[in-house]
Amino acid sequence: MKNCTDRGERGNKMEQKGFTLWFTGLPSSGKSAVADRVAEILKEKGLKVERLDGDIVRKSLTRDLGFSKEDRNENIRRVTFVAKLLTRNGVAVLTSFISPYREIRAQSRDEIGKFIEVYVKCPLEVCIERDVRGMYKKALKGEIKEFTGVSDPYEEPLNPEILLDTDKETLEESAEKVIQNLNDLGYLE
Repeated sequence: MKNCTDRGERGNKMEQKGFTLWFTGLPSSGKSAVADRVAEILKEKGLKVERLDGDIVRKSLTRDLGFSKEDRNENIRRVTFVAKLLTRNGVAVLTSFISPYREIRAQSRDEIGKFIEVYVKCPLEVCIERDVRGMYKKALKGEIKEFTGVSDPYEEPLNPEILLDTDKETLEESAEKVIQNLNDLGYLE
């Protein structure tokens, strides 16, 4: 008897829709900060949430990769695979990767399916000012090769579902814009 009741109660529960929010933008544009804040809000709403962040993933899943175009694309392919598995299992996945090339982002979109591109737009000069690790300074001196925005291109998204102007919006305004778009797209009940 208990099993029938348990199944009935579970049957009435609304299942969470899995999706991937793909935060992309220049280094120091605010991708991780906004994604972290959105993750907090989604967790407060009771959603299952996973964060995949470039700095963390590079220390574990992709530590064998460098920063050539081929290695960057392989990095994104591996992250895409993980995001796809989580998404299809009803998890809200928030990724924050520079992911500078349109073609690989399009491949990620196709593979994941429920993919919401969030372009974290910020002028290069503001990103340079925000850079607490001094990476831009080193790249501008030629000490770091293949640095996105300096010696390697960043291909802006052409039609992102969400556009954040982090040089003009507060962190809370950007996060709220993402939550509102998730509501509008039907991912939040």
